[in-house]
Amino acid sequence: MAEVLQSTSGAQRDAECHLSRYTTLRLGGWAARVVTATSADDLVRGVREAGERGEEILVLAGGSNVVIGDAGFPGTVVLVRSRGLQVTDTDTDTVTVRVEAGEPWDDLVAQTVASGWSGLECLSGIPGSTGATPIQNVGAYGQDVAETITGVQVYDRVAGTTGRIEARDCGFSYRSSIFKYSDRWVVLSVDFRLNRSPLSGPVRYAELARALDVAVGDRVPLAKARAAVLRLRAGKGMVLDPADPDTWSVGSFFTNPVLDQADYERLRERATELGEPPSWPGADGTVKVSAAWLIDKAGFGKGHPGPEGVVTISTKHTLALTHRSGTARTEDLVRLAREIRHGVQARFGVTLHPEPVLINCAL
Repeated sequence: MAEVLQSTSGAQRDAECHLSRYTTLRLGGWAARVVTATSADDLVRGVREAGERGEEILVLAGGSNVVIGDAGFPGTVVLVRSRGLQVTDTDTDTVTVRVEAGEPWDDLVAQTVASGWSGLECLSGIPGSTGATPIQNVGAYGQDVAETITGVQVYDRVAGTTGRIEARDCGFSYRSSIFKYSDRWVVLSVDFRLNRSPLSGPVRYAELARALDVAVGDRVPLAKARAAVLRLRAGKGMVLDPADPDTWSVGSFFTNPVLDQADYERLRERATELGEPPSWPGADGTVKVSAAWLIDKAGFGKGHPGPEGVVTISTKHTLALTHRSGTARTEDLVRLAREIRHGVQARFGVTLHPEPVLINCAL
């Protein structure tokens, strides 16, 4: 385990402790201390020792779903850099793999596609680490990880023990889980059960079906599905590219609102002259509404500038807020997010909620 300590002198601070180095937004202030964990044992040790010293702890992996404030983090940041995949079970139809928390997510998806394992192909191109996926219940183009996760290996900071949480106990819901707003559990590895098939799961997402020129419900070769998803994501600036500031983001900044029927009818009334809001049926009679549509129709189109233009809405997708200048502060991004949220609330009566985790900053 490698450790990097921040000097008490601002002039002598180690650059490795500036958290903008570890987030896809390239934003965030200084950490008091940074520890790199290259294995599950390192990860447990780093978190446990920081806890014994009474320090605040932030576990950070790919940094693709987190917004860190300009004040940084006053405690220890543990960087998750563990790697590896092992097959733990197999039968005629399925294979179960255990993946270390620090394994880059898209590397894993590429490997499963190449191996003929179906279940993750529509989640191609999503930045970040495997250990973050159950926290967020990551999903895209009709798939989410809750469909394939069988269990999560964790370190329980309260009990001081390691163990496994079965998928049924993870509290998976739309872009959430028991892990998302709790610092009790540290994800060490994730188990996925995948189908042994050269074909994708049924294509559920209309946009992806159009891109593949198939009907919703059809199956296509895994590699074809992955390539189509990567093209769609790249066209929206959702595949990381160091040369493209539209990708310097956390992906979708706001989740799609889930409304009950009464609230949905009120939205329809307020949007009469704009046409029917894009929506999808949810559980228990709820309706999921397109946040991108609400943002755009509230007057915040692609490229809409934030303070002094140092942050903007992506020129490719209205759900992504981007740090384009290399000189912005987190507060600039947060101010733009507040402007959008307030504008949507005033126009449609719908409150948007951030998808990323906010650290030492708030809307």
